Amino acid sequence: MPLTTNIIKVIQCLCMSTKLVHIAILDLWQEKEESLGEVLNGDRLVSAPYKLNFRLDRESQVVCRRNLTRKEVALFQTAVAKDYYLQMYYDDLPIWQFIGVAQTNNVDTFKYYLFTKVHFDIFYSRDHVIEINMSSDSSNLADLTEDKVIDIEFLYSVNWKETDLPFDTRMQKYTMFAHFPLNMKKHQFAITNSFWTIILLVGCLVALYVRVLRKDFNEYENDEELADNQGHTGWKIIHGDVFRYPKYKCCLAAAIGCGTQLFAVVLSVIIVGVAGVFHPYDRGVQKVASVIIYAITNVIAGFTAVSFYHQLEGSYSAKNLFLAGSLFCGPLFLTFCFLNTVAGIYESTAEISMGNIVKILLIWVFIALPLLLLGGTLGKMTKSEFQAPCRSTKCPREIPPLRWYRAALPQMAIAGFLPFSVFYIELYPIFASIWGFKEFTAYGVLCVFFIFLVTITALVSIGLTYLQLAAEDHQWWWRSFLCGGSTGLYVYAYCFFFYFQSEMSGFLQTSFFFGYMTCSCFGLFLLLGTVGFRASLIFVRHIYSSIKFE
Repeated sequence: MPLTTNIIKVIQCLCMSTKLVHIAILDLWQEKEESLGEVLNGDRLVSAPYKLNFRLDRESQVVCRRNLTRKEVALFQTAVAKDYYLQMYYDDLPIWQFIGVAQTNNVDTFKYYLFTKVHFDIFYSRDHVIEINMSSDSSNLADLTEDKVIDIEFLYSVNWKETDLPFDTRMQKYTMFAHFPLNMKKHQFAITNSFWTIILLVGCLVALYVRVLRKDFNEYENDEELADNQGHTGWKIIHGDVFRYPKYKCCLAAAIGCGTQLFAVVLSVIIVGVAGVFHPYDRGVQKVASVIIYAITNVIAGFTAVSFYHQLEGSYSAKNLFLAGSLFCGPLFLTFCFLNTVAGIYESTAEISMGNIVKILLIWVFIALPLLLLGGTLGKMTKSEFQAPCRSTKCPREIPPLRWYRAALPQMAIAGFLPFSVFYIELYPIFASIWGFKEFTAYGVLCVFFIFLVTITALVSIGLTYLQLAAEDHQWWWRSFLCGGSTGLYVYAYCFFFYFQSEMSGFLQTSFFFGYMTCSCFGLFLLLGTVGFRASLIFVRHIYSSIKFE
């Protein structure tokens, strides 16, 4: 079983490592053929020179001897100062080791040491490797403090130990972190907070329905003639305008289609994760699965966008289908092109080669695009009509002057705060798994929070839509979408907090972080905007179908 080494990374910091730091064993390694998942994950694996033959102990074996130039010593000093570490795989089991240590005797003086010997403890059961650990020998250090040429001899040792642990349990220690007591307390607190938030929102909506809406319904059921004589007020007076088609309905339909697709993608990835398909440190399998699921769900985007657009009596199906297919994918592709160019300039391992770019384009051309067209064709063939309980008047009703807090921006601020407060505790482990090279394994917890997030977004959107209609403002279509998606803006604001709390610096790391997080937050905006709009549409249809209008 070969031992493979990953490019050196940085702890708690986005580090698209350059090839310049691989000095010590440059002439000994062989680059491993990369899978698409490893490329998307930023992994560049090479075969390490350590010989870990099964059940064969080794003691102080020489890997190589190296004469480091002053430039190479300076590179290692930087790597040690920034806590660079090695990540290796043996029989698909990950192991880590710092490449050195920085010590200080006072505030201003640092001494940099490079580990020159590593020790492997490997546990086996019958013919299977169960566990592997790597440690450094503190007695074998090379002093890199002085900027001078130095000769270094790299060593390693291996010790095999038998264990009774079964082969099926060897990945458990990599998933246990999510279930440590401290982490479970965080999850339990966040889940409890989310649960009571939902109960509070449901209670408010039930009170609204019972005390206000039900009262109006009963008036019409008990004495329709009296209700007609008294005239309509509030949300009832705009019944002739509430189902008037919105402006830019082509864009709205495309956004709904794209948001529905992203909802399906996120839900599918979470379900696959809960099912245990994604193993820790699977080197990009999750990213490949996301790409494939996104390509397949293009049929959902095409069908939803075109069918809804035709319900709104739209006549530009091709334009609508193009918007649905490019609304999220287009900005993401442009961002990728820019960042891949930046990675190439910096000789970063995040650079994706042209061959792998072609693979991704082939997936889009032969899977995503045909399914998008298929979905659009099916959506056009349905020819379903928009179910509106009330007929729209010929002339739109003028909206009365509204208080400042009923404007779009204040409503969006209110709508996004509650959903964000529910799951912000889970943002750090998610961000750390993406940018800090930590593995996210708590898919069950993520599933619960996703359900809570969708539920709270729907409830908040319904409440704000009712307040908007009660103020005789009938332009709720876009407002409900914007309010539902405003949580994405809060998450984007959290990106700045996370960035300044991390050790990221330089144009490469900053551009990668904010480039891809901008696309991610935009996707979350579309997803939750769709949830808010769908919930509001169901609510508006319900309340207006409960009362008969002339």
